[in-house]
Amino acid sequence: MSRRIAIIEDEPAIRANYADALKKQGYEVSAYASRADALAAFRTRLPDLALIDIGLDDDIDGGFTLCRELRAMSANVPIIFLSARDSDFDIVAGLRLGADDYLTKDASLPHLTARIAALFRRSDLLSAPQAVEDVVERGNLLLDLKRLNAQWKDTRVDLTLTEFWMVHTLAKFPGHVKDRDSLMRDARIVVDDATITSHIKRIRRKFLAVDPKFDCIATVYGMGYRWTAEAPA
Repeated sequence: MSRRIAIIEDEPAIRANYADALKKQGYEVSAYASRADALAAFRTRLPDLALIDIGLDDDIDGGFTLCRELRAMSANVPIIFLSARDSDFDIVAGLRLGADDYLTKDASLPHLTARIAALFRRSDLLSAPQAVEDVVERGNLLLDLKRLNAQWKDTRVDLTLTEFWMVHTLAKFPGHVKDRDSLMRDARIVVDDATITSHIKRIRRKFLAVDPKFDCIATVYGMGYRWTAEAPA
């Protein structure tokens, strides 16, 4: 069964161009010109991946709002922002809202399709017959790899796919420093240092929302990050 990609883009020519390119890659594509149309469709059926522009007609930040709404519906649907806006503020804002990736519209179609394929390959780890442990437990942390479910002190922590695999990479070997390349490789993303930092900050905030005393992700300046053992209660 082909993957279903939703494109939310207000410019008809750009929307058609991306839709045609992705259809040629074998994807099923649904294209929407507005946040309202996309949201109505998502309430009926979620896409397998969403490609969202930020500015939608007169709503200059409509894509940000849609990302937030879609993420509330599903923690696992991959979301990519595809925008002409290339400021650090917009990129960081998009990632903080739960997007898995952020590309500017000057990215080539092969680059875009490669990033989409990478996100789908990561999703396929759920069904691939691999010799990996199904559950990782580290103190109060429990990661269910089959369900992509993270819990802290028996409370669910809603992580995106990118965030889940980053936590898994860190927690699998407590105390080991993981550099940016390790985090990218395991999370199946290709981003810069600032983007990794944004993901880590968002992960920390989510755990702190569950437990204000959470302090298990340490920054090792100049090297990367590590999962630290919890202090005895």
